Amino acid sequence: MAPAAAPQAAAVPVAQPPAAPAEPATVISSYGEINYNRPKDHSQAQADIRRFVIGLQHRFDEQTKMVSELEVEHSIASASDKGEVEVEQLYLEHRLNDTYGLRAGLFLMPVGLLNTNHEPTAYYGVERNFVETAIIPSTWREGGLQVFGEHDNGISWSAGITTGFDLTKWDASSSEGRESPLASIHQEMQLAKANNLAYFGSVDWRGIPGLRLGASVFDGKAAHGTAGFASPGAKVGLWDLHAKWTPGAWDLSALYARGSIKGAGDFNLTLAGAATPVPNAFDGWYAQAAYRWQLAGDRVLAPFVRYERYNTGRGFDGLPVGLNPGSYGTEGVSTVGLNFQLNPNVVFKADLQRFRLDTGRNRLDLGVGYAF
Repeated sequence: MAPAAAPQAAAVPVAQPPAAPAEPATVISSYGEINYNRPKDHSQAQADIRRFVIGLQHRFDEQTKMVSELEVEHSIASASDKGEVEVEQLYLEHRLNDTYGLRAGLFLMPVGLLNTNHEPTAYYGVERNFVETAIIPSTWREGGLQVFGEHDNGISWSAGITTGFDLTKWDASSSEGRESPLASIHQEMQLAKANNLAYFGSVDWRGIPGLRLGASVFDGKAAHGTAGFASPGAKVGLWDLHAKWTPGAWDLSALYARGSIKGAGDFNLTLAGAATPVPNAFDGWYAQAAYRWQLAGDRVLAPFVRYERYNTGRGFDGLPVGLNPGSYGTEGVSTVGLNFQLNPNVVFKADLQRFRLDTGRNRLDLGVGYAF
């Protein structure tokens, strides 16, 4: 009789590593800040919900996503209030491969260090610096098409065609054009005139760890064929050079930006005697140094200093002697302050600012902000 077959051992299942959680298709983000400013004239002190922003991204597939941001400024927006509700970004992005991609819609212009990275946790000081608000309007966005590339050698770049500025919006009776010439004629994609489109390009190099060097340029006509406008060939140009270096705990940065509104002389003649003519050139620069002390946990204490100089009106075409302001003068601003990050998403800020020309603007600033 044949011996019985030995029973076979039960198969032992091989343990499988846990599956990595899938990235959510839809992501909600937000940032906001509440600021307090106390100038030399204490009666002008004010507190403000400077901005509250909700972001929504949705990934349709591995290559294609939608990016959007909705912003509320100054707490309340109505016909009788100073607040605004605005779409800050709304575009579709499609990656052609690991290196190249396309964007279409309303996007932040890749200019300077602040415009595309402007959350309160990303910069030093309670308020955004003057050069990147008065010379480069913040947050500057245009509607259009953009192609971009990100290369293994540390070079990233972008270029495209977009909407531009509208010089017919210039209000010579307002001080807005003196505070920031381009912010006063920015269309913000609100029924934007698009007879004349603009062109831009930017490049950054990060080939050495901790170092970023970059530049950008923008150029476009600003009259849009408006009937009867005195300067139909007026053009707006803007360019910048920027650098950022983070050796160890240090965070160092510098930027120079220069803008121009050319061919507006005939329009200025129609404004003769008005408070704010159109400048033909405006520029500014700053240098900043911060030291980031790592405390317990995620806490970081970062004292910083910044010095900047800017002029929103270096010259004015078309105006005769006696009516030509010549130059607004170059303002110098010294800022010393402290950022305290409770964690990477929450920051408390304080700074003192001193102005070289308009000393009445000297002030103490306090703020709190978040971003996630």
